[in-house]
Amino acid sequence: MDSATSDRAALQATADNGLKIVVVGGFGVGKTTMVRSVSEIRPLNTEETMTRAGEAVDDLDGVHSKSSTTVAFDFGRITLDARSVLYLFGAPGQERFWFLWDRLFSGTLGAVVLVDTRRLADSWYAIDRLEHHGTPFIVACNDFGGPLHTEQQIREALDLSPDVPLVECDARDRSSSKYVLITLVEHLHALSVARSKGADAALAGGQGAAAMTPERTP
Repeated sequence: MDSATSDRAALQATADNGLKIVVVGGFGVGKTTMVRSVSEIRPLNTEETMTRAGEAVDDLDGVHSKSSTTVAFDFGRITLDARSVLYLFGAPGQERFWFLWDRLFSGTLGAVVLVDTRRLADSWYAIDRLEHHGTPFIVACNDFGGPLHTEQQIREALDLSPDVPLVECDARDRSSSKYVLITLVEHLHALSVARSKGADAALAGGQGAAAMTPERTP
């Protein structure tokens, strides 16, 4: 069940550090539900009722009960402290709206790729675009009660790098969705530390090489 959100969670006047995370994935994997479950405000969404005309465009295999769909993006907010606010954007999953993704990725710290293990192929495009943009991401398998897969099977199906975190979740549950976001933040921190150590090592190596270079006499 979805967690209740408040319309009265006003943004503090001291908040001056906005952080952005995007939730992407295939059609009907639960992106709107995840944003709704963790947002402290009533999320802004652009859901429209699906019509018969859309059946010829959108692949409804495995999601025949779906009656509405996001046509632009979902937006939610989480206050981290007095100065920092996390903004969540849920990207539309249908192929006809993929042109919006590049703009949604702009300024993003990282992304959650939400997948339905019954339709793993639907998430390939999301992973491909994130890798193309150089945007760090994690993968979260939303529980739809489908067939069980081992972590290795999922990684092989999605061609995931070993250093990309893979977690299970229930996008309807606030604590589960928060765990996904925490996993992404921890992944981003680990990448930042690794880059910092790499830069320090390169700098130290450069200084060492300079020290070993013999001085030229005039």
